[in-house]
Amino acid sequence: MRTALAQYESKVGDIGFNTDQIVRALAACSGKAELVMFGESFLQGFDAFVSEYEHDLSVAIPADGELMRRIAALSRGYGVDLIFGYFERDGADLYSSCAVIIDGRLAHNYRRISKGWKEYSITGENYKEGDSALSFDYCGQKFTIALCGDLWDFPEKFKTDGVLLWPVYLSYSPEDWAECRQEYAEQAALAAKRALIVNPIVHDEWPALGGTFDIENGKIKAELPFGKEGLLFVEV
Repeated sequence: MRTALAQYESKVGDIGFNTDQIVRALAACSGKAELVMFGESFLQGFDAFVSEYEHDLSVAIPADGELMRRIAALSRGYGVDLIFGYFERDGADLYSSCAVIIDGRLAHNYRRISKGWKEYSITGENYKEGDSALSFDYCGQKFTIALCGDLWDFPEKFKTDGVLLWPVYLSYSPEDWAECRQEYAEQAALAAKRALIVNPIVHDEWPALGGTFDIENGKIKAELPFGKEGLLFVEV
């Protein structure tokens, strides 16, 4: 099967723009890939959460809400399945989550298990993590999802004989990536022989310039240029 990694711009707090970016990628992948994946918290932008509970509650969306259903319907319409990170609201609780949309429905909803997505020294008990990794079968292949710091804090929980999907949010410059990109490849190899990493582009106070890699046995097989929007198509 063919998967696309979408290194696209995400605007902080602009769900409308970010949804349009998802639609843009779905259109570009239609007939070319079965699945397209975006980075961590792509829908709202990582810095959309400011550690003020009422504000953050208003930014997050429910997994079973109208917006998720609309995105799922768009995915079905383009005939491309979809993975993207977002901030989830479940009643009074908040999570950094990852939606897996298959055949026009939310098939899986992974909640990050590491706590580095929040200012945990000042955020309250309503900012929560999940308690287990997510693995699922898709197109005859096994996939496991980790979000950003998960694979640094709990690499043993994500060990798989399938493909590791690793959406991240990292405000690294090209110089930073030059120093640490191999570290990420080697960290991914602790969990899987094959791993796909995707990071968004964000022009903000703490900018992200992408960082999208196809990794096999701890080595980077293919990648996208930093700072440029694009799709990396990979066969898995």
